[in-house]
Amino acid sequence: MRLIKFIIALILTLSISNCARRGNPTGGPKDESAPITIKTIPEFETVNFDKNEIVIYFDEYIKLKDLNKNLIVSPPFKYPAEITPLGTPSKKITIKIKDTLLSNTTYSLNFGESIEDNNEGNVLKGFKYVFSTGNHIDSLSIKGNVSSALSKETDKYVAICLYDANKTFNDSTIYKEKPLYVTNTLDNLGWEISNLKKGNYHLVAIKEESKDFLFNPKTDKIAFLDTVISVPSKKEYNLTLFKETLEFKAFKPIEVSKGHLIFGYEGDGDGFKIEPDIHKSGIENINSKIFKEKEKDTLNYYFTTEKPIDSLFFKLIKNNYLLEEKAILRSKKIDSLIIKSNIRGTLNFRDTLTISTNNPYDLFDKNQFSIYDKDTIAVDFELKRKNHQDLLVLFNKKENQNYKITIFPKAITDFFKQVNKDTITYNLRTKKKDNYGSINLSFTNDKDKTVIVQLLDIKEKLIAQKHKNSIGKVNFDLLLPGKYLIRIIYDENQNGIWDTGNYLKKLQPEKTMYFSNEIEVKENWFINETIDLK
Repeated sequence: MRLIKFIIALILTLSISNCARRGNPTGGPKDESAPITIKTIPEFETVNFDKNEIVIYFDEYIKLKDLNKNLIVSPPFKYPAEITPLGTPSKKITIKIKDTLLSNTTYSLNFGESIEDNNEGNVLKGFKYVFSTGNHIDSLSIKGNVSSALSKETDKYVAICLYDANKTFNDSTIYKEKPLYVTNTLDNLGWEISNLKKGNYHLVAIKEESKDFLFNPKTDKIAFLDTVISVPSKKEYNLTLFKETLEFKAFKPIEVSKGHLIFGYEGDGDGFKIEPDIHKSGIENINSKIFKEKEKDTLNYYFTTEKPIDSLFFKLIKNNYLLEEKAILRSKKIDSLIIKSNIRGTLNFRDTLTISTNNPYDLFDKNQFSIYDKDTIAVDFELKRKNHQDLLVLFNKKENQNYKITIFPKAITDFFKQVNKDTITYNLRTKKKDNYGSINLSFTNDKDKTVIVQLLDIKEKLIAQKHKNSIGKVNFDLLLPGKYLIRIIYDENQNGIWDTGNYLKKLQPEKTMYFSNEIEVKENWFINETIDLK
């Protein structure tokens, strides 16, 4: 009897347990494996290839992601292949070739990271389909790295291009013809071009806006090797990517407001002159001011004439460059004078209080300015013209102090004889010097090296720069707490600036180097670092 009761109890326990399992499925382990190719038609590494369609089969449903960014065909097709399906899951990829293929050439279609499984998004990295129109598969390769000439971070998806170094190659080839072989850095800095023929090649890297493998200096960055590569080669080739300074070109003037035109330009605007043709414009004289827009390739032209005119003729001149243009004048209203300060709230010890105007200013009256500290004691100050729109307010800043800066009416007169009509007040405060830190830099292997030492924030914005002095030390003091970068520019021509490269002139950019670590500055800290300039 006891045995029968035990068996009944065991059956009930198992029944309840099974019911519980059915109510809480686990779903099994997560799929973390990438898709697998199970068949290709024609077969992988087919020789004497003469088809116009390729089909690749997978063991599970896949989808194509960012194909335009990832897919690299080498040598590039003149007409892009039609690849399906896009946007829908499938167990196969169909590639329809619309190009006439080169004879005796090995082709590779590298899908990068564009193939992933439909459910979990596991990526089939670096999948490549290879075939040859000749009777063998070329198997040589070269590799290297790409770095930025000026930035710490290098662009992704840089095209690495090889051109046959034969008699037809010249300096214009990279602007007009696609490379013979190409690969892509994807999201890392290393690259490798495989399935190459034995031969001599020119090596160029292009960070391009449009994926046509043609160099457009207006939008693209470039890197190039000075010498011809002979394949096979065991060397690693390092390329330095830079943006060229364009050849100078000016554009038709645009009217912003009455008495204000802007001239856009490309290239180096230094020495760019604007000369109005007063006789052709029907006026006897003109009063004008010309200056560059801050951080823009734009020239501001402010002018007044004795009588109203509806057009103005110009000559734009730089060296041997001449452009004659006509500006149509429709605006009837001059922009009102606006005054702004570059500082709000805290005035740091490295800051210079700057008063800026939208219109260029002609005059300022120091008697219409005042500065008082928190004890209402007048502070001695100086006003200094920085440029046509910026006025520096210079005074001895003290620790832990409050300052009241007042600009009274008629303190500033602009180019159009307008004055500020309202009283403007700025309330600023300083901190203790203990709230700041310092970076002290020493250098080794610095003999006969002229370098510019730049202090940057972590977004690579320039904070300050100095030339290394004769004793080999550079100090940056009164720094706000935070993280900083140090960039070294090897100023080979000693002109005090970084010079970019130029492909046609075969000029490489001046070398730069980043100190390996971010430097974290804390309050009342003095950080000492040594940089090897070798």
